[in-house]
Amino acid sequence: MKSFAALLRGVNVSGRNIIKMADLKQMFADMNFADVQTYIQSGNVVFSGQDSDTAVIAGNISAMILKTFGMTVPVLVLDTLMLKKTILENPFLKNKKYDTKFLHVTLLSGLPGKEKVRDIAGVKYGGDEIAVIGRNAYLYCPGGYGNTKLNNAFIEKKLGVPATTRNWKTICVLAGMAGVQ
Repeated sequence: MKSFAALLRGVNVSGRNIIKMADLKQMFADMNFADVQTYIQSGNVVFSGQDSDTAVIAGNISAMILKTFGMTVPVLVLDTLMLKKTILENPFLKNKKYDTKFLHVTLLSGLPGKEKVRDIAGVKYGGDEIAVIGRNAYLYCPGGYGNTKLNNAFIEKKLGVPATTRNWKTICVLAGMAGVQ
């Protein structure tokens, strides 16, 4: 069995798309996933499964959420290799001037076009910075993610790829839960 992290977009945010984590955990178990654990209330699930195609797994989870809870929720699934790569490639970790409590990563559902990546390369708003590497947009938001213009909607619009954002602590905790060394 392989370990995965599923990131549900827009769950339990601002009173919308309310799903109790116990119910979500049960849904994953009903889908024959094992070792199911949730982390905080915003739709983060670590689990084990037989399939290795993360896109297929994400589609199946999204379809089951619609069937079980009656809501359309985009789902992004990362395997342990993708989680490890996400952590290792964060360019802001290489410089001690960046405080990790202000780091976020926007995980993209696919690779954006090179031209689109060039268009936002090095964009800064105030002290906020962005770096796009592969399927991740790394963010440094010293004024807080809630105040940045480099938010999920901005990144999706500029890169033309559906995405979901997590703070750095969440990514590291999920990686640990999934057994990433």
